[in-house]
Amino acid sequence: MDYRTALVTGASKGIGAAIVESLVAEGLTVYALARNRDALLELQQRLGSRVRPLVADVRDVGAIAGALGTAEIDVLVNNAGGLATVRPLHEQSAEETAEVVALNLTAPLQLIRLLLPGMVARKRGHIFNLTSTAASGVFPGTTAYGAAKAGLSQAGRILRFDLAGTGVRLTEIAPGRVETDFYLKAFDGDREGLRKRMYSEQRPLRPADIAAVLVSALRLPEHVDIAELVVAPSEQAAGGQTYPPAPRR
Repeated sequence: MDYRTALVTGASKGIGAAIVESLVAEGLTVYALARNRDALLELQQRLGSRVRPLVADVRDVGAIAGALGTAEIDVLVNNAGGLATVRPLHEQSAEETAEVVALNLTAPLQLIRLLLPGMVARKRGHIFNLTSTAASGVFPGTTAYGAAKAGLSQAGRILRFDLAGTGVRLTEIAPGRVETDFYLKAFDGDREGLRKRMYSEQRPLRPADIAAVLVSALRLPEHVDIAELVVAPSEQAAGGQTYPPAPRR
């Protein structure tokens, strides 16, 4: 492939680390972005010099731009995100709601805005937005998260119109349930409770599964763009209805 460099956000663990590993195996130099310096250095030690640790908050686009300098990024993987709580919107704090939108919608859009001019000028590039089945399905307690991911999904559809004919591709990958630490904060750090609740009964996806799908889309001929992919466990199907009793007055 013609791609030489990538920027992967949320790269220190889980899906992000698996994507970094897969892209390095494809011969790309990967700028691995996360806040955890030690985890990034461990990733570099394991995978080699093609991993370039970039310690920053994904919301700080100025710091990221400064750290990248003149690097030409061919592949942007908007993987970083967050879900502080799983409870109804009216039970969240204003700060929790704002954080979810900033991490899952504003930050990816800012990085796309930052890197697209170079991709368009070189007539070469591929953007991957990792959203969620929560962008189209209904999962209780995820109002802000689902709205942010749905916003990123729609942004991708509009961008594909804007980018048609530029040589820049855009792919949305919407994973279902993946076994990672993503929900750990929402479970108050209770790792065993998270495992029992989310991953013990049905077989979840693994981070490597998402990385394999991403690389498959990246390898396709340049005239082929997989616009949207939903990747779910065999035992998961989003949807359903609820019929609670009427409130008593």
